[in-house]
Amino acid sequence: VGCVWVGGCSFVDLHYTFLLGVSTISKIVRVVCCAIWSVLRLECIPEPDKDKWKSIAKKFETRANFPNCIGAVDGKHVRIVHPLNSMHINYKGYSSIVLMAVADADYRFVYANIGAYGKDCDSNVFQKCQLWRSIVNGTMDIPEDKCLPGSHDQKIPYYLVGDEAFGLHKHLLKPYGGHSLTIKKRIFNYRLSRARRYVECTFGIL
Repeated sequence: VGCVWVGGCSFVDLHYTFLLGVSTISKIVRVVCCAIWSVLRLECIPEPDKDKWKSIAKKFETRANFPNCIGAVDGKHVRIVHPLNSMHINYKGYSSIVLMAVADADYRFVYANIGAYGKDCDSNVFQKCQLWRSIVNGTMDIPEDKCLPGSHDQKIPYYLVGDEAFGLHKHLLKPYGGHSLTIKKRIFNYRLSRARRYVECTFGIL
């Protein structure tokens, strides 16, 4: 606990500064963080409605030439002090928790889920997220399917974009795998990569 950092100071530093016990400081930090989350969550990361999803999709279409995209999803491993639980050890060999997030074309987080074990792959973490369960169950207010620009015969669902680690779904697209791809598949992968980079850049900004 003494190795957790707050505002540049460890809990041990705060213990000497404010003459409070390390466990007391730890509890204060947790309570304050929970209060901030409960009060500001809906203001800072509100749950998108149908109009918001359409607005996000329009910006992805304009900026990345990828229509019907309502967000780019990816996971980020946040390094933590090695706990007793080995389930936090990720594939890179260090302990972490997973920040799973969806970003829009303005480099803003639309959804975030924090706290999954580092050992879990991105696909499994995302499948357990409330956002994905709502999409699969049909309770998320996603717009109705619509035709792609220049097409009038087949309606396409709105979807998220992710990398190869995610499972393919009608509401989640990922790039084609392999090396011997046709021109059309390579163009698709290029366009998808243009849309997916928004979440990578958003993590970088964070």
